Amino acid sequence: MTVSLRTLARTLIPAAALLAAPACATTPAPVQTAVATPAAAPAGPALWKVSDEDTTIYLFGTVHVLPENVTWFDDRISGALAASESIVTELPPSAMTDPSAQQTIMAFAMLPPEKSLRAMLTDEQRTTYETALGKLQVPPQAFDRFEPWFAAMTLSMLPLMQNGYKVDSGVEKVLESKAGASIKRDAVETVEGQMKLFDDLPLDAQAKFLTTTAENVDKMVPTLDQMVKAWSEGDADRLAALMNESMKDDPALAERLLYARNRNWAQWIDDRLDQPGTVFMAVGAGHLAGKESVQDALATRGIQSVRVQ
Repeated sequence: MTVSLRTLARTLIPAAALLAAPACATTPAPVQTAVATPAAAPAGPALWKVSDEDTTIYLFGTVHVLPENVTWFDDRISGALAASESIVTELPPSAMTDPSAQQTIMAFAMLPPEKSLRAMLTDEQRTTYETALGKLQVPPQAFDRFEPWFAAMTLSMLPLMQNGYKVDSGVEKVLESKAGASIKRDAVETVEGQMKLFDDLPLDAQAKFLTTTAENVDKMVPTLDQMVKAWSEGDADRLAALMNESMKDDPALAERLLYARNRNWAQWIDDRLDQPGTVFMAVGAGHLAGKESVQDALATRGIQSVRVQ
């Protein structure tokens, strides 16, 4: 399988904050461990809102890549989006197609000319990594020019791309198509900021990220299938068990990818409540599930999140 750098850049822009990233970063949580959903929970993906006397902010958890056959855009979500004056995502919608964004990713992703990815790995790590590439029918030298974190993200995405998961079917793309031209667009992060989340990791942590991803390459699709099922059924507890809890063996990575960002976004929401209006905020579903979620970060500020029924 040959994947161009342009295709990888376009795919990994939304994947930088992957719904799948926590699952791919560490050993996936056992899929057989179910958590019951409260009977009152509505069918369909979970939707929350935060409000005061003159401001409403809807919080909707997204899946950045999805199979084409997943149906989720129901009346609750449609109504909340239609009532909103602005839609806020992790990255600006233009980042999906902006050539400068792709160039930014490549600038962070590429190793210096004198370095090679596989040469940076131990013999054991290299064997694990090359075995995973072989399972995906990718030549062992295919990503030698990439830094370990980018190779890990690419390796986590390839099984999904090979099994029908598509960015064009992802929630952000659908929301963008459904939102009217009059709705303002905003974002809580930048492409450069998301790339730094990974690029600033120490090399040994990047190598661990890559090796663990390679070890679990066969589990990527079934694990994300389980996550999508929990998400589409509105089972936030189950989603948290599958995703966020899989990060518990690497608390430093969990802090970088999830918890610190959740606190930053809670600050953004707190500040936005000072302005009147209605906002539809759509961010990766893993940020709205489990302990230290965005809702938890809001609660520490005395701000209540209510599940929309």
